[in-house]
Amino acid sequence: MDNRYKAISLFSSSGIGDIALKRCNIETIVANELLEDRCKLFRRNFPETHLIEGDINEKKSEIIQQTLLKLNGHKLDYALVTPPCQGMSKNGRGKLLAEINAGRRPKIDPRNLLIIPALEIIKELKPTTVIFENVSEMINTSIPFDGKILPIIEIIKNTLTEYEVEPKVIEFADYGIPQRRLRLITIATRSDLIKKHKMNYGSFFPPKTHSKNSNEGLMKWVTVRDVIGSLEKLDGKTKTNSFNDPLHKVPKLDEMKFWWVSNTPLNKSAFDNQCVSCGFNKNKLHSSNKNSFGVNKSSRDTPVYCKNCNALLPRPSIKKNGKIQIMTGFTSAYKRMDWDLPASAITRNFPYVCSDNKIHPEQNRSLSIREACLLHTISNEDFYFETCKGVDAKLTTIRDTLGESVPPLIIEILLKNLQSIASKNFDLNETLIQKQLIFT
Repeated sequence: MDNRYKAISLFSSSGIGDIALKRCNIETIVANELLEDRCKLFRRNFPETHLIEGDINEKKSEIIQQTLLKLNGHKLDYALVTPPCQGMSKNGRGKLLAEINAGRRPKIDPRNLLIIPALEIIKELKPTTVIFENVSEMINTSIPFDGKILPIIEIIKNTLTEYEVEPKVIEFADYGIPQRRLRLITIATRSDLIKKHKMNYGSFFPPKTHSKNSNEGLMKWVTVRDVIGSLEKLDGKTKTNSFNDPLHKVPKLDEMKFWWVSNTPLNKSAFDNQCVSCGFNKNKLHSSNKNSFGVNKSSRDTPVYCKNCNALLPRPSIKKNGKIQIMTGFTSAYKRMDWDLPASAITRNFPYVCSDNKIHPEQNRSLSIREACLLHTISNEDFYFETCKGVDAKLTTIRDTLGESVPPLIIEILLKNLQSIASKNFDLNETLIQKQLIFT
């Protein structure tokens, strides 16, 4: 055994979260992931880790046995647990509700139950500290457990009785992450030092270091401009890739999409574009409302022709039954980013201009893979997006890998804060975050 801390990683996807473990001198000794394409990327990036491919319910015993074998009598320091969030996430929630209301999906999403085998593994292996990460909606999500319907957080507390458990919804931008992203982080620990710290200071979590307006002595949010402002310029029509960086590339836009995008102002959606023929700027704006089932529905009567001159507006539209009509899309779709704010959350659809707030702030295109990586706090040296040496992963795997994962810097910040507390080097007024982990 070397002197690195030891961890297991559950629901590992391609290993983006494990970048944070590696940065903190923590070795991922055993990991588990269901999907083959994610496993290929994980193995390429973490060849020393014993990766167990398959359903956690079926692989639970193997995960426990292999971890004990790897530990060889030593303690397990950490567990990183990031179960699938699609059953709780706002993204796609409308579609899920519609499917449930139509009787095509069960009311309890089976993905929400995956926390249970994870807890069984933790209870058996007894890591000193566990970090759970999921969407903020998890804090209000209940599932069946021991014959009852209980909140997931309550199940965690009832199962891990030796642990002090603290759930907290945090805004990643408040910790210097160049993304607006509300997530639920739940920290559970058996460490007496960390428990004592919570008793003295009220929380395991470090104080936030950034704010929108740099008030209260905090630093200003890290912005899109700070992170990708100096990258080589691209265009969705004439220049879609960089000759120097294979990951700095974007999809080519067809003529109509380019027209919509090129007429979209900063921080505005193409759905609200005004007339480029006569200059009339009072055409009705796009909107959305929740229906009686709680499903968010976009307006279907948003005009595509100018009220003043009847010219076609540069708004996302389709031809149906010989008639041009507004395309289905939320008010944040086809929206241009703001240079001077953090990005919205990097989702699996980031390479597409129709995605949520993902049109480049000034160039007529979507985000490149490189830009998404940097906004996700992944540097050029952190990760190989290839399934084996010289074989690039598919775009779908790359975008899913990024969209499914949490920016590793936030996990790194939390881990280093916990390590600082456990080593008795903690100073509430001058945290490790402020000294070492400012991301620009």
